[in-house]
Amino acid sequence: MPPFVDSHAHLADPAFDADRAAVVERARAAGAVAIVCIGESIDAAERAQAVAAAHPDLVAFTAGVHPHDAAAFDAARDIPRLRAFVEAGAVAIGECGLDYYYDHAPRDAQRRALDAQLALAADVGRPLVVHSRDADADTYTLLRDADRAGVIGVLHCFTGASDLAATAVAAGWYVSFSGMVTFKRWDNAAALAAVPSERLLTESDAPYLAPVPDRGRRNEPAWVARTLQRLAEIRGVDPAELGSQTAENARRCFALASAAAAPTA
Repeated sequence: MPPFVDSHAHLADPAFDADRAAVVERARAAGAVAIVCIGESIDAAERAQAVAAAHPDLVAFTAGVHPHDAAAFDAARDIPRLRAFVEAGAVAIGECGLDYYYDHAPRDAQRRALDAQLALAADVGRPLVVHSRDADADTYTLLRDADRAGVIGVLHCFTGASDLAATAVAAGWYVSFSGMVTFKRWDNAAALAAVPSERLLTESDAPYLAPVPDRGRRNEPAWVARTLQRLAEIRGVDPAELGSQTAENARRCFALASAAAAPTA
């Protein structure tokens, strides 16, 4: 099995409450050498921390506030909470970002929440995990501001323009692709081509975005192996080689300390 790191999984989601331990073991059997469990809210970060504590050899966790929840974000209250998660071992700030497709929160509130989390990332020396949907223009601004602040991060589940991917790479960021690359109508090969192998990440975004042939089912980290296979096909490289490279990239990005994060294939 090619080694891989699932760089973005919502393992703390209630969708996994009935069989979370089995999901983790299936991922391990499929080749996972690390899973980054995303805390996209204060409550989710608490659960993500518990998941990581239950599987310390495989799972790391993050803490942030998703743009969907930006209207309720209170920097005076939430930034100290996020800082406490970093002190407890969170490897990144996020999932945060901008979502102008759903607009569940006012755009100015999304930008304020993102700016506050960027400032925290700069202060604590952690990368950002960024959700960007239909928000390329303001994501360019984020990348510029992050570069000035000395912050790197990940544009996760990338769906933006190839120039945005190239700009992120030039700023030292990583770009992650999900099971969407297996979808029949996926048409963002230009963006994938803009990302060199040393800046590429793979992810499940579980429980969402299950790859073909299980599209529509609950996704899980084990199925990153299918995404990795498809990425290797598109790029014309060996899956094991790409798995080792993307695993090393994730280790570098998140400063994963677990021995399991070192690819061994």
